[in-house]
Amino acid sequence: MTVDPQAPLTLGDDTALVLIDLQTGILALPTTRPSAEVLERGIVLAGAFRVHRLPVVLVKVAWSPDGGDLPTANVDRPGPAAAPPAAFSEIPAALAALGDVVVTKRHWGAFTGTELDLQLRRRGIHRIVLAGISTSVGVESTARTAWEHSYDLVFPEDACADTDADSHAHTFGKIFPRIGRVTSTGDVVAALDR
Repeated sequence: MTVDPQAPLTLGDDTALVLIDLQTGILALPTTRPSAEVLERGIVLAGAFRVHRLPVVLVKVAWSPDGGDLPTANVDRPGPAAAPPAAFSEIPAALAALGDVVVTKRHWGAFTGTELDLQLRRRGIHRIVLAGISTSVGVESTARTAWEHSYDLVFPEDACADTDADSHAHTFGKIFPRIGRVTSTGDVVAALDR
C-alpha cells in the first residue's frame, strides 16, 4: 500500500509506542542531540499514548551479572567485555509508569530473543511509533525487523539520537523513509488527539 507522505498522520487503536534504550547507561552517552531532550520527548510520547490507553513498550538492554549472555562475535569493534552494573539498565522514574510493557533485550534489535512480537500481536498492534537511542543501532535494528514482520512504522525524528551525526542522518535520510513515515513528536501527539 502506498501512502501519500503529505497526508496527515493517522494513528488508530492498533498503535503502540516502542522506546529503545532510554535507560541510565545509554542516556549517559555523548549523543548528537542531547539525550535529555530525547528522554523528554519520550516522556511526552508515553504520556500521550497512556492518555489514549495505547500500549507503551520500554525496551532496555541488559545482561546477566556473569556476562554469560553477552554477544560473542569476532568483530572489529566489539561490545562490552563484561556486563555493566545493574544501574546501567535502569529506566528513569520520570519515563516509566505502571502498566507499561518492559522488554529486556541482549542484542541491538528489540525483537531478537525477546517477547516483543508476542506482546504487540496479543494487543492487536499493527503500527509502531518507534524512537530512542541510538538511531543507527538499536532503533534501526528494531525497525528493520518490525518492517520484515509487517508492522507499519512511524519515526519521530526529534525523539531519536545517535552517537554519530552521519549515522543518524543516513538512517533518517536513506533507511527510515523506505520502511515507514518520518515525522515529529508534535505530529504524533496531534495524530493521537485527532
